[in-house]
Amino acid sequence: MLLDGSDERWDAVAEALLLYAARRDHVQRLILPALQRGLWVLCDRFADSTRAYQGYGRGVSLFDLAALHQLALGGFAPDLTLILDLPVVEGLARAARRANSPDRFERLDPAFHERLRDGFRRMAAAEPQRCVLINAAGDVASVHRAMLAAVGERFGTKLSP
Repeated sequence: MLLDGSDERWDAVAEALLLYAARRDHVQRLILPALQRGLWVLCDRFADSTRAYQGYGRGVSLFDLAALHQLALGGFAPDLTLILDLPVVEGLARAARRANSPDRFERLDPAFHERLRDGFRRMAAAEPQRCVLINAAGDVASVHRAMLAAVGERFGTKLSP
């Protein structure tokens, strides 16, 4: 719903509201029950993505996004966030090589993507106890190894590819 359609389909505030509604439902219905059963939960994108995309990238107040997060999720946050970092030009080139057409966010101008990258890097620097910045410029296998190493180090376990 958020990725398809015209670039003007939603403004940044509407995007944030829709994302937090979906995220709350996801946490309540899937994540919390799994954690209560003692399972590990992996998510592709969470609240940091909203802070980066709608906040740093699209200009929604970080204060307002924090308030929205508090309303929707309280203090719930991941134990670990892996941030895959890649120069914007390379990231957009990778996205263009995929078989599907670019989504609404991939079509935004490079300046948006620079703000987005800067936002993710700021979050990683501000919260090193939770965030690990992974250099994603390498091949898939080396990035995968770096991710496994970060997870293993954080949780004191050995993970192998």
